[in-house]
Amino acid sequence: MYMPYAIVVVPVAPLRATAAHRSEMISQLLWGEGVEIINTAPDGWVEVVNQYDGYTGWASLSHLEEVPEETWLAPATHYLPEWSNEVLLNGQRMVVPFGCLLKGYTNLSAKWGNVQVALEEKPTILPPTGSPVNTRHLLADAMKFLNTAYLWGGRNVFGVDCSGFVQNVFKLSGIPLLRDASQQATQGTTVDFLQEARLGDLAFFDNPEGRITHVGLLLNDHEIIHSSGKVRIDPIDNQGIINADTNVRTHQLRIIKRFF
Repeated sequence: MYMPYAIVVVPVAPLRATAAHRSEMISQLLWGEGVEIINTAPDGWVEVVNQYDGYTGWASLSHLEEVPEETWLAPATHYLPEWSNEVLLNGQRMVVPFGCLLKGYTNLSAKWGNVQVALEEKPTILPPTGSPVNTRHLLADAMKFLNTAYLWGGRNVFGVDCSGFVQNVFKLSGIPLLRDASQQATQGTTVDFLQEARLGDLAFFDNPEGRITHVGLLLNDHEIIHSSGKVRIDPIDNQGIINADTNVRTHQLRIIKRFF
């Protein structure tokens, strides 16, 4: 019988639609994130709920370390600040991506079940939810993703989708976002006009059927950074995004939301 709680102990773990390696990757679990195991399947597959954003999918148990409930419940207090970060897991070297969270951190170490985490450099303190946002830091975090390849389901600087990009940037400023663009559009407060937009507002875009399928981070009232092909900066007007390289309109603006 599996314990119902675990922490991700590989740099990036695919979260799949079904219990198979060939199944679609619908999201990713990042090193240090907690999950709740809600179901099991043959060959070491477990259905999990990501503690951070509530997203559900199938993961390989080999990517997880089972932990007691008190470890799972412990808040994440720090994150890894570099584009890539070296850590030791039970004495073995591992490189993990920017923004991974740390639970139970003290004195350059953490204990997750049978895994001992050791760091060489001090991590950055994670702002508590609801803290005042430093827009200079938020912008610097967003720029660390610049030119990262678009990856369906991706949530890290080695490959990221549009909603994974803004979710991770906001996470490091203490603003929790849901996983998908359509979910994120239900959060925040509405900004009525693009001309009123400011750095940190999120713009959402819909498809011809009216379904929200894309999101980006506004830099001002005429520029947006978003993951489309790669993380890029493009002009935006009242109708939507125009690709800076081709001058072709790519996304139709639906709504702008403010979160701080």
